[in-house]
Amino acid sequence: MRLVIQRVSSAKVDVDGKTVGKIDKGFMVLCGITHTDTETEADFMARKLCNLRVFEDENEKMNLSLKDVGGKLLIISQFTLYGDAISSGNRPSFTEAARPEKAEPLYNYFVNKCRENGIECETGIFGAHMDVSLVNDGPVTILIEK
Repeated sequence: MRLVIQRVSSAKVDVDGKTVGKIDKGFMVLCGITHTDTETEADFMARKLCNLRVFEDENEKMNLSLKDVGGKLLIISQFTLYGDAISSGNRPSFTEAARPEKAEPLYNYFVNKCRENGIECETGIFGAHMDVSLVNDGPVTILIEK
């Protein structure tokens, strides 16, 4: 499982011109799932994401989590995070991305685990063409993988 996490002051996702997910302060998360991912990885990643301390405290030190600042999550499924653009040619291969029949249930499980960690979550629509807009706060962008 691979997550690209951007600390945002706002983010939203539109499908067919309609906003389907929107947050203010929090994380906009791109979530990629590979063949070997299981609920074990999703559990670990949900805990890590919900407790990640990258918001500034009173001393301007990155020391606060989503819970500490009342932040929210916008989690977007993105199989292209497992695109291989290095091995050959200029067209990425997506063979490392899990097939939708495996990825979608695990993505939904991951979102629910984040909610169980006490974080309000918005999402896009799995498999849809999505227009994602955000204001990266910092900028702060973190990549985590398990």
